[in-house]
Amino acid sequence: MSTADRIVITGVGLTSPIGDSLETLRANLLGGVAGISTIETRFMGEVFAGVCRYDERKYQKAKERRRGTRVGSIAIYCAGEAVARAGLDSGGLDLSRVGVYLGVTEHGTVETENEIDVIRQFDYDTKYWSHHHNPRTVANNPAGEVTLNMGITGPHYTLGAACAAGNAGLIQGVQMLRLGEVDVALSGGVSESIHSFGIFASFASQNALAVGGDPAQASRPFDKTRNGIVVSEGGCVFVLERLPDALRRDAGILAEVVGYGMNSDASDPVMPNTERQVQCIALALERAGIEPGDIDLVSTHATSTEVGDAREAAAIRQVFGDYHNVYVNNTKSFIGHAMGAAGALELAGNLGSFADQVVHPTINVRELDPECAIRNLVLNEPHRVEKVDFVLNNSFGMLGINSVVVVKRYVA
Repeated sequence: MSTADRIVITGVGLTSPIGDSLETLRANLLGGVAGISTIETRFMGEVFAGVCRYDERKYQKAKERRRGTRVGSIAIYCAGEAVARAGLDSGGLDLSRVGVYLGVTEHGTVETENEIDVIRQFDYDTKYWSHHHNPRTVANNPAGEVTLNMGITGPHYTLGAACAAGNAGLIQGVQMLRLGEVDVALSGGVSESIHSFGIFASFASQNALAVGGDPAQASRPFDKTRNGIVVSEGGCVFVLERLPDALRRDAGILAEVVGYGMNSDASDPVMPNTERQVQCIALALERAGIEPGDIDLVSTHATSTEVGDAREAAAIRQVFGDYHNVYVNNTKSFIGHAMGAAGALELAGNLGSFADQVVHPTINVRELDPECAIRNLVLNEPHRVEKVDFVLNNSFGMLGINSVVVVKRYVA
């Protein structure tokens, strides 16, 4: 691979239920701090949720926020933080050469539910329907709001990739940089899912929504007593650049993206397919030019559902089971399932391992499900390891979409 094809991460901006910066997120992951609480949602009462508490006014005026969407606001905050952290906010950036590629699970349901709730108070008279509804609900909204806010005139779009979307946004940015379409890519994933009662109702109808008990222990992937998904909001945007460009401006480099894979199960709308997950992982490793034993840390997708967790565990055993140096963890046990943002947030939470050689744990596992037994699954307490040079990030979604990203510790 030529130097110009090497893509690096030079900035990260995020908001999550356990922090609004990379440092705070990492500290809470190592400290075992869960971020799940209860909220009220229409027609269902109290539900568990992961709520973000970032400063909405840091990068937006009040009028802009009112006209836009919650997910657009999340995207703007994350993009603003990422650009600032990358040192690109001091001028001189050609905004026509910046692309915005954000993964989403779904978009528009929150705004449509809100408008219907308004007009039902007026006997469903549509004259009370907001004229902002169309720009709020078009599929490119989150990425488009970023371009409006930052004056970016390069390409933008969102990628509907279910819960594989965070990785998909990152992969799209890598591809566009390698094609020479842009010089900087703002890539990742965003989600406003907790503001839609429909997503809670749908998971509840599938008996896949976590209920009962302590909110802090509600999300417990791999645990024998787990009873479903905790829905969360959040966002994470990476600044991606070609390595020569990053070196030219003496940027701080957090990691290098060295491999990725995406494929489809083509087998069931909701049930994951272990064989296809194995193939997707293998594709990412092949593109990275490494073997399974070169991976130091596998960040799992596991959502706290019985079948999903077990099938991913089987895939990990099949690929990595013979290697004693590969460690495994899960971030959803802390933050719940941030849907379109999940893959990006989970990758961000593990970037710190390159510097501190510590694998953050999967929390809330009191009794490991035998179907989820994985060698070196780090449970409940952080684990220090000899080295972390490669991290592999799994992210899978409904309709059988799979995404895997491999990042490497950058060494000059």
